[in-house]
Amino acid sequence: MKRSDFHFDLPQALIAQYPPAKRGDSRLLDLRARGEIHDRHFSELPALLRPGDLLVFNDTRVMKARLFGVKESGGKLEVLIERLLANGHALTHIRASKSPRPGGRILIEGVPITVVARHDALFELACEAGDFPTLMEAHGHMPLPPYIQRGDGEADLERYQTVYANKPGAVAAPTAGLHFDQPMLDQLAESGVEQARVTLHVGAGTFQPVRVENLDEHPMHSEYLEVDEAICQQVAETKARGGRVVAVGTTSVRSLEAAAADGELRPMRGDTNLFIRPGYRFRVVDAMITNFHLPESTLLMLVSAFSGHEPIMRAYRHAVKAHYRFFSYGDAMFLTRQDCQ
Repeated sequence: MKRSDFHFDLPQALIAQYPPAKRGDSRLLDLRARGEIHDRHFSELPALLRPGDLLVFNDTRVMKARLFGVKESGGKLEVLIERLLANGHALTHIRASKSPRPGGRILIEGVPITVVARHDALFELACEAGDFPTLMEAHGHMPLPPYIQRGDGEADLERYQTVYANKPGAVAAPTAGLHFDQPMLDQLAESGVEQARVTLHVGAGTFQPVRVENLDEHPMHSEYLEVDEAICQQVAETKARGGRVVAVGTTSVRSLEAAAADGELRPMRGDTNLFIRPGYRFRVVDAMITNFHLPESTLLMLVSAFSGHEPIMRAYRHAVKAHYRFFSYGDAMFLTRQDCQ
């Protein structure tokens, strides 16, 4: 398939700029395995799950990763921290009229930062005084996606973060999880739906467009993940009792499927650049909860692989016509894998 096969027209007015008033106060498009579409509310999710199902959440925590500073010359720049490195350095994106050179220095709120090296599109930086976590906590901004055309506010510190966020490292939220509040998590547990956690630190690459028509030529970005032995055991027990593995978000899907790349789900810690597109055979996930994704994006390709290209594109056209809210602060979908009933 080609990039253009995943195009759809989206009115700008449907791109959600703010979250709903309360978590879970959003709509839910239910796309069944046979292609039927049902318009629901997210509060109806418990009725779509069964006792014995396993919900898998991504417990990454979004860092206050956007920082503003100046070059030694005085020119303004923006730094987006992509990943904290073990040596105390950070890999970052830098937006400036002219990129700084290795060996140069920049200032962030008066703190001197050395440009150690450049690695393709990323800059390796070293903090000369203190450390990057302290700098982010004191001066960082929530890294709202580029299609949210406003600065971050106080409310985003809470709402662009899941209620179960635990392990700092992401520069974008696992947005399907933003719909869950604690009362719903408690309700699901009481109804016999089990819960588990993986970690995938979502990178800025999730927003990068596919620039080539031939998908074989697309360089998929890498992200760090952790899948531990406990969840491997939970998945095995779920499958054995006839329950479904329901991934909350495409990041949970990629975590589980990357850890099962050799055919069996095993513990994994490390990077994945798994590119899921039509033709991929899913090994672990039976259903998923996800938000709506950008046209021609790798995430739209992932959900098309899961539920079928034609059903997904038809569902997206329906969502546009029915005025669903799109992207990070928008509405959700419940998808059943094409070969599951």
